Amino acid sequence: MASYGKAAKLALVTGASGGIGLELAKLLAAAGYDLALAARSADKLEQIRDELQAKYGVKVDAVPVDLTSDDARAELHARVPSCDVLVNNAGFANSGPFAALAESDLLEEVRLNVLAVTELTRFYLPGMLARKNGKILNLASTAAFLPGPNMAVYYASKAYVLSLSEALAYEVRGSGVTVTALCPGPTVTGFQERANVESTLLFRFGHGDAAKVAKAGFRGMMRGKTIVVPGFVNKLSAFSPRLTPRSLVRAVSAKLTERRAHG
Repeated sequence: MASYGKAAKLALVTGASGGIGLELAKLLAAAGYDLALAARSADKLEQIRDELQAKYGVKVDAVPVDLTSDDARAELHARVPSCDVLVNNAGFANSGPFAALAESDLLEEVRLNVLAVTELTRFYLPGMLARKNGKILNLASTAAFLPGPNMAVYYASKAYVLSLSEALAYEVRGSGVTVTALCPGPTVTGFQERANVESTLLFRFGHGDAAKVAKAGFRGMMRGKTIVVPGFVNKLSAFSPRLTPRSLVRAVSAKLTERRAHG
């Protein structure tokens, strides 16, 4: 376990073993932050820890943890009692008709995408407010702006993250603390394989680069922006539903998330 000095700036990043979380960790390390990296894969985290310490000269603590567990979230807070930057990146999706998916899978999705974000934010926000300094970056999605047939819980969970982030950003205005929601579109990470959505139109239409998404989110967080939607096409997909009949929005969204045969 890393030992953090009182003067060190510390960033806690969840879901840090790959994708956007890893890219954000690299940017934070390059900016001089010590890191606490949380994810389920101990081996990956230890490798990343060694690489980032060697490259950037910062202290890195690898924290293997399953954030769907109440006890694990409490253990993470005990191990990392305060931080200057909190990145709630961990999340995953189930795909398929809601009624056909296993209840346990849906509840795990809610625990990680909603409960973990809420609890970790509640753990660390009071300390930031007391110090009058801190930044929170929550990974939402362009899915937050839409209903998502075939990925109903994922889309709903990201709507929750976006709404929570916007509300907290307003509550803490003028305090020295900022809350930012990063809302990327489809992005090349391990997400699509786990969600089994590689064959959907959502990913056939194209997808973003994790490093570019992370850079946009990092810049937005450092500037104190409330919502960051990287890329012009993603901005269109995020904000056009406001001007589109909801029945059409639902139908188009369902087509985008429908799994199709390869070939």
